[in-house]
Amino acid sequence: MKEIIRITFRLTLSCFLAALVMGMTFIFTDKAKKDNEHHNVQTTMLGLLGYSSQNPAPKELKLYSIYRYIIEEKGTTYLGYMVPVSNAGKESYEFLKLSLDGKLEQRLPLNISLEKAAEDAERQSVLKEALKTEKGFAYQDSTVVARMGNQRLAYLLPGKFGGFKTHIKVILSLNPQFDVLGLEIMEHEEDPGLGAEISQNYFKNQFRNRSFERLKGLDVVKEPLPDEYRRYLDAPDKFSGEQLDTILTQYRDKDIYALTGATISSRCVTDGVKNMAKRFAYRIKILDEAIASQKIPALI
Repeated sequence: MKEIIRITFRLTLSCFLAALVMGMTFIFTDKAKKDNEHHNVQTTMLGLLGYSSQNPAPKELKLYSIYRYIIEEKGTTYLGYMVPVSNAGKESYEFLKLSLDGKLEQRLPLNISLEKAAEDAERQSVLKEALKTEKGFAYQDSTVVARMGNQRLAYLLPGKFGGFKTHIKVILSLNPQFDVLGLEIMEHEEDPGLGAEISQNYFKNQFRNRSFERLKGLDVVKEPLPDEYRRYLDAPDKFSGEQLDTILTQYRDKDIYALTGATISSRCVTDGVKNMAKRFAYRIKILDEAIASQKIPALI
């Protein structure tokens, strides 16, 4: 009997130590994974704004995040926005509850820093306290506003939409007039050699320099991609002057050239980008009007 107890104790201790080691490993590797993902996103966003290790972003450049929620309250649906604000030199967040037609229904200060707001759990906790409920609000998406001094430089929209196989995750960059600055494919599971080509410059750079009006009517065509256009798309920053003007004049208003053998993937990205831009343009105008009407000291 004593031997059975001894063996049981040793097995229990071994399992406990193994679980402890696995738990600590997960904690450290998960943190490292999140740090790498955050760094990758930040680098991508700066790249979409034209900055790199060779052309670093100026100190005056600031990136501010807006977090959008849907609120269900007594059978009524509201829009909720966590908006960065500055009060007496201190940066924090306010929560704005809007009716679906844009009327400001409630304005709540939030005790959370800009850094902590980047964590889902931190936002969930502060909203639960401010809204006096742990149900009834659901996170939808975020938007990053790039500012240079007092001027909006661009909007950076992380997004996800359906692809040929699963989902495609992207970051779309728009200027203040909602024209496309650039597109980056972050994750996808499209077929190698076919739909996976959506991540190649010669496809994703077809969205660059598209005006908002042209973007809204953009379609996909099953035509060969012209060689001179492909050379530009593969390395657009190498072109300048008259050569650049000629290419943009000739191709800026063309539809998207579909990938060979992957028309569905091409159309998924095209429709996804169009919908992201149109929905964002509508929402940010409503939010801006609410901020302006109440003279909220927003940092965006």
